[in-house]
Amino acid sequence: MSSNIDDAPTADEFSSPLGSEESLRAQPLANGDAPLVLVLGATGYIGGRLVPRLLAGGYRVRALSRNSRRVKALPWGDDVDVVDGDAADADAMDTAMAGVAIVYYLVHSMTAGHDYGRLDRTIALNVARSARTNDVSRIIYLGGLHPDGVQLAAHLESRKEVGDILLATAVPTIVLQAGVVIGSGSASFEMIRHLTEVLPFMPAPKWVRNHIQPIAVRDVLHYLLGAARAEGEVNGVYDIGGPDVLRYSEMMNGYAREAGLPQRHIAALPVMTPWLASHWVGLVTPVPRALAMPLVESLLHSCVVKDDAIDGLVPLPPDGLTGYLESVRLALGRIEIDQVETSSLDARISGVPSDPMPSDPDWAGRTVFKDERHKRTSAEPAAVWRVISQIGGATGWYSASVLWASRGLIDRVAGGVGSKRGRRTYSRLTVGDVVDVWRVEVADPGKLLRLRAEMRVPGKAWLELGVRPTEEGSEYWQRAVFFPRGLSGRLYWLTMLPFHGLIFSGMVNRIVAVAETDDSNESRSTSIEK
Repeated sequence: MSSNIDDAPTADEFSSPLGSEESLRAQPLANGDAPLVLVLGATGYIGGRLVPRLLAGGYRVRALSRNSRRVKALPWGDDVDVVDGDAADADAMDTAMAGVAIVYYLVHSMTAGHDYGRLDRTIALNVARSARTNDVSRIIYLGGLHPDGVQLAAHLESRKEVGDILLATAVPTIVLQAGVVIGSGSASFEMIRHLTEVLPFMPAPKWVRNHIQPIAVRDVLHYLLGAARAEGEVNGVYDIGGPDVLRYSEMMNGYAREAGLPQRHIAALPVMTPWLASHWVGLVTPVPRALAMPLVESLLHSCVVKDDAIDGLVPLPPDGLTGYLESVRLALGRIEIDQVETSSLDARISGVPSDPMPSDPDWAGRTVFKDERHKRTSAEPAAVWRVISQIGGATGWYSASVLWASRGLIDRVAGGVGSKRGRRTYSRLTVGDVVDVWRVEVADPGKLLRLRAEMRVPGKAWLELGVRPTEEGSEYWQRAVFFPRGLSGRLYWLTMLPFHGLIFSGMVNRIVAVAETDDSNESRSTSIEK
C-alpha cells in the first residue's frame, strides 16, 4: 500500500460520525422519553453501522429481523429490542411499529431473484400502511441517486417506486438518494478495489466514461442521523453526494493512487452489455453476480446530485463532506487494521440454503453423509480456537489450497457465490458472516464454529470445527455433514470422497500443527516477559 496508509487516522476518525455529536443526538419526546426508532435492515451494510450510532446518540432502537440470532450476535445486539419476522409480513410489521417515532427504511430485495421488484413493492406498501396505523412521526428512506427523464434500470426503478409509495402516505417521509457509496466492505468499493488490483488493463463497458458522484459511507450516516433531527413535517426527496464528480475510470485510478498501484489502462468498449459486464465483475471480484447486476445497471447513466436542497435540511458535517480519495484512504485504513464494521458481501443471496442444520436426533429416517475426524493435541483450547476462527479468506483452509480454489471457481462459473467473497475481518466471526463459499451459522467462541455451504451443490452441506479441553491440552474435531438431494446428491458425495480424504485429513493435521506452534510461541513469550 502507499505511504498514505501509514498515516492512518485515529479510531475516532475511522468511526466518524459517532452519533453522540450534539447536532446528531436524539431530542427527547414531549414526555421526556428518548424516541424509539425502528431500523428495517439493521443487519445490512448501512443499518449495521447506523444502529450503534443511534444508540450512542441516545435513541432507543428496535430491529425487525428474520434471524434474531444474527442481531444478538452483533456487538450491539443486546442493546436493541428485536422483533422476529419478515418485512413483508403485516402482523410482524405492526408488532415492530408499536410505539415507534421514527422508521429507517434500509431494506431492498435486489438479491432476492428476478421478482425483487414485486417484493420491494409489497414491503413498501406494508411499511406505509403500518406506519400510518401506528402514528409514526417520520420515515427516513435511503434510495438510489438517478437521473430524470430516462428509462431507469429495473433496480433503480424499483428503489424509486419504493420512495414514491412512502411519499404518498400520510406519514412525513424523507427520501435520501445516494449514488456509489465508498467505505470498507461496501459492494461498490469492493468492485472498484478488486477490478483495479487484479487488472492492470481492463476492457470495460462504455459506462466507465459516465459521470457519477460517489459519497463516503460516513457522510451517508451523517445525513441519516441528521434527517431524524430535521424540523417540521418534511415530506420530500433529497439527493446526497460527495464533493467530487468523477468518471468511473477516474475512480479506479484514484483507488490505484491511494493503494500505491500503477495507473490502470482502461479501454471503453461499446459492445459489452450489462449482462456480460456483470458476469465479468462476478468472476473478477468477490461481488456475487446477483449483486453485480444491479450495481452495473446503476452505472449505465451519469448520476450526479441535481441540487443542494439537502443543505437546508441537514447541515454539512463539521469538517465538510469527504472527498473521494480521502474516502478510499479511510476504507483502506479500516481494512489495514482489520476493523471493517459491516460488509455488503454478507448480504443473503437468493437461491442458497437458509435453513439451520437439524439437531442430530432429527437425522433419523433421512439420508445423511458425514466425514468426522478428531485429533488430540498439547495445545491449549484457546490456541486451537484462534486457528479455527481465522479460517478462510486470506488465511485459506489449511490444506489443498488448489482444490479449494478450483471448487470456488467452478461454483462462480456456474453462477454461484464462489470463493472470492473472503471474510469481513481476519480474526473475528459472528453469526451471519460470510467465509468464502460458506456462511457462519453458529459461532460459540472457544467451542464451535458451524459453517453452512452457499455453493451450488445437489443438497445441503455444513462444516463444523470445534475444540474441547482434555487433561493433556485439547482435542480438535471437525465434521462435514451432507444431506443429498436425489440421485445427483448421492453421486456428488461419492465423487467427492477421494478429495475429502485429502482435504479434511490435511485440515485436521495442519490446524493442530499451527495451534501447537502458536501455543508454544505464546508460552515462550510469556516466559520471557516473566
